[in-house]
Amino acid sequence: MDSYLIQVNGHGDHAPMLDVHLKTNGNSKSLGKVKDRKPRWAVRASEMSKKTFNPVRAIVDSMKVEPNPKKAMISLSLGDPTVFGNLPTNDEVTLAVKEVLDSGRYNGYAPSVGYQSCREAVAAYYNCPEAPLEAQDVILTSGCSQAIELALAVLANPGQNILVPRPGFSLYKTLALSMGIEVKLYNLLPEKAWEIDLKHLESLVDEKTACLIVNNPSNPCGSVFSKSHLQKILAVASRQCVPILADEIYGDMVFADCKYEPIATLSTNVPILSCGGLAKRWLVPGWRMGWILIHDRRDIFGNEIRDGLLRLSQRILGPCTIVQGALERILHRTPPEFYHNTLSILKSNADLCYAALSAIPGLQPVRPAGAMYLMVEIEMEHFPEFENDVEFTERLISEQSVFCLPATCFEYPNFFRVVITVPEEMILEACSRIQEFCEMHYQGAEGAQDLECDK
Repeated sequence: MDSYLIQVNGHGDHAPMLDVHLKTNGNSKSLGKVKDRKPRWAVRASEMSKKTFNPVRAIVDSMKVEPNPKKAMISLSLGDPTVFGNLPTNDEVTLAVKEVLDSGRYNGYAPSVGYQSCREAVAAYYNCPEAPLEAQDVILTSGCSQAIELALAVLANPGQNILVPRPGFSLYKTLALSMGIEVKLYNLLPEKAWEIDLKHLESLVDEKTACLIVNNPSNPCGSVFSKSHLQKILAVASRQCVPILADEIYGDMVFADCKYEPIATLSTNVPILSCGGLAKRWLVPGWRMGWILIHDRRDIFGNEIRDGLLRLSQRILGPCTIVQGALERILHRTPPEFYHNTLSILKSNADLCYAALSAIPGLQPVRPAGAMYLMVEIEMEHFPEFENDVEFTERLISEQSVFCLPATCFEYPNFFRVVITVPEEMILEACSRIQEFCEMHYQGAEGAQDLECDK
C-alpha cells in the first residue's frame, strides 16, 4: 500500500513553510496514479431524503383514475377549510395582518423562537391555573407541522421509537422515519368512538420509547376524548415515564354537545409538548403560524428540552414576522361568534353526512364530535369486486367523480375519510352519488358468496 509523508520545514526566522514530499516506497508509478485521477460526478440524494415518505401522496399519486366527465368533481379529500370559499376567516384576523403590514415594523428578522411580545400573547391566551404558561414556555413555529417536527426532533434520537395512533395523521410517520426514529402504531377503537386501546398502547412501551403522540381532536377520525379517557392516557404515560407530544391543532374545534380538554390541564406530573397553531380554528392554514407550548410542572424536561428546542429553532429564522405581529390582535380580538358560526356549519355538515351515509347498505360511518372529518367503514364483504379501500375509492372517482381519501393513507384499511368543510349542497350531492355507487356494487350475503365462487 502506498504511503505519503508530509513534512513541514521551518527556515531561520521565517514562518514554517509547507514543504510537501510524496514518498511512495520507491514506486514512482504511484505518483502517476495521483496525477492521472479524473474527477467524476457522484451526486446522490441524502439518506434522510430517501427515508422521507408521505403515504398520502404515495397512495393518491398512484391512483391513476380519471373522474367521470359527465359529473363535476367533488373533492372530500383535502383537509383545507379554505378551498371552497364557504369558510372565510374573520375580518378582525385580516385587519390585524393589514395593520401590521402597513406599520412596516415587522419586516426584519425575528428571534428564532419568535418575538417576545408575540410569545407573551400566546402564553396569555392559553394560560390557565391548571396549566400555567409564560412567554418562555412558548416556541413559535412555521405552522403546526414544524411544531411537531421540532418536538419529535428534541425528544427522540435515531434508533428510538415513538407511539403513534392508528388511524392517525400521516405526517408523524413521515417525519419520524426521515429522522431514523421507529414508529409503533397503537390502535384506536371505532366501536368506542375512536378511544385509545390503552392495553395495546401500554404493551408497546419499551426502554427505547421516546414519546407518545396524542392527537385530540383527531385527524382523521373527528373524535374528541373525554376527560376520563385523557386521565387514563396520562396514567399510562406516568407509569411508563413517557412524555407526551400533544397534537392539538384542532383544539376547541368541538361540537356543542362535547367539551374539549387540553391534556396539559389534567396532568400533574407527565411533561407535555403541546403543538397548535392558527391554521384550522382561524381558517388560515397558508399563513404558517404554529407554536409549541411547554408544560413541565415537575421540571422533568428542565433546561435540557428548552435549550434543545431553542437550538433546533435556529436551523431556520422562525415563522412569518408579519403574522407574528398580528398574533395578539388575532387571539384576543377575534369575536366569539366567529368560532361559533364555524362550528355550527361543521356540525350541520357532519350530521347531514352521517345521516346520509348511515342509510347506505355496506357503509358504517362513525359519528364525529369535532375537527373537520368523519371516518366511514366499508363492509368489504358486500363489495367483493373491490380488493380494498384504495380500489373502492378509485372506482368512486371514476364512476361518480367523488374523491374521498382511502384510510390506508392513515394505516387503517377498509375505511375512507370524508372532509366536512365543503358547502352543504356539495355534501348532499356527494352523499347521493356515494349512495348510487354503493347500490350499483353492493352484494348481499348470497350475491357476494356467488361472486367469490366465480373467482
